[in-house]
Amino acid sequence: MNIPHAGFSAPISAAGPAVDGRAARWQSHREERRRELIKSTRKAVHTLGSDASMEDIAAAAGTSKSVFYRYFGDKAGLQQAVGEVVLGQMQRRIQEAAQSAQTPREGLLAMVSAYLQMAETSPNVYTFVTAHPAGESGTATGGIAAAGALGHFFEEVRDMIERPMRAHLGTGKEAVVGYWPTAAIGLVRNAGEQWLGTPESPGKPDQETMARQITDWLCFGIAPELETVAANNPVV
Repeated sequence: MNIPHAGFSAPISAAGPAVDGRAARWQSHREERRRELIKSTRKAVHTLGSDASMEDIAAAAGTSKSVFYRYFGDKAGLQQAVGEVVLGQMQRRIQEAAQSAQTPREGLLAMVSAYLQMAETSPNVYTFVTAHPAGESGTATGGIAAAGALGHFFEEVRDMIERPMRAHLGTGKEAVVGYWPTAAIGLVRNAGEQWLGTPESPGKPDQETMARQITDWLCFGIAPELETVAANNPVV
């Protein structure tokens, strides 16, 4: 009776991990290459503008357009990937700013300031991951994949606003807590993006002034301005 040697199966069992090791190294290589391409895209868009084409981005990265298509599928896929990185960084920065605040109003100001600061760092990149441009063929991209990252980003920020408000206002304020954070996000985003797109001029507020103005609108509305106008123009 032949009894297999104890070490007979060792080479076979060792072969499995060797294959897995190669697959892991290949996956690691792909992930690293993907990160490099995303980083190159951010640099290219920062310099060339938010409407940079895949060909422009690839040329700036020192590679071919086919490489980007292989990793991201199409331009919408690239915007989605860049958006997840950029908006993730913005989300973490906003959360850090909010955590250092002592009051809900300070928290709002900190979050608005962090949002404007990071968007202003590279308006081209911000627009690249939040806009809904035409595809490479000149036709609409069907809502663009980057909207997924954008929706998640603003949903997380909405939750960041809601939590301290709920704790501060207590129970019985569902109408406020349930709707106001969503409305606040709309105001911050629309006012912020209009501010970003406004050409530099003496009348354009700086980042700090704009952050305080948006926070005042969130907390007090435009009532103070209306009261000032009324006081200066009394009804005879």
